[in-house]
Amino acid sequence: MSSPEEMDDTSEPPPSPPKNTYNDPDGGRQRFLLELEFVQCLANPTYIHYLAQNRYFEDEAFIGYLKYLQYWQRPEYIKFIMYPHCLYFLELLQNPNFRTAMAHPANKELAHRQQFYYWKNYRNNRLKHILPRPLPEPVAPQPPASLPPAPSAPAAPSPAPSPMQYSNMLPKNETRNMVSAGIDRRKRKKGP
Repeated sequence: MSSPEEMDDTSEPPPSPPKNTYNDPDGGRQRFLLELEFVQCLANPTYIHYLAQNRYFEDEAFIGYLKYLQYWQRPEYIKFIMYPHCLYFLELLQNPNFRTAMAHPANKELAHRQQFYYWKNYRNNRLKHILPRPLPEPVAPQPPASLPPAPSAPAAPSPAPSPMQYSNMLPKNETRNMVSAGIDRRKRKKGP
């Protein structure tokens, strides 16, 4: 139950919101683009090293900003990210040990090398798991020579050989064989 004093307080109109609220002129587009650009810069270990060297990671406000930026990992925002490594580094930057380690140039180089090897082998590693290797086609037995050859149906196109297989298909041009065949193509000094 309410006391008579509380009833008097409820008769007053509720306080109105402040009249000087800030309205972004472009509806937040500028802020969105700035935060997107900053988050994607975190994909560069050299930039993270720069931030650590200049003691940005010692500022509590900056660490709070990094925590705030984790909303980019949600599906409605992740579709705008072009460099997905930035989200991995953003997650790592939540750890104080990683922030202090990135101040050392050796750790920056290690992160950069690991990122390079990931990109270098990403396609091949992914294709190993996505595309199963086709089974070898069974060899059909040869028909007897007394029968005329039957018209064959068009064969299915075989996959193109890899560049390594092309080297086995070309004839070898060895100079050792040419010398034994009587062909001598060595350059010699002409006598005086």
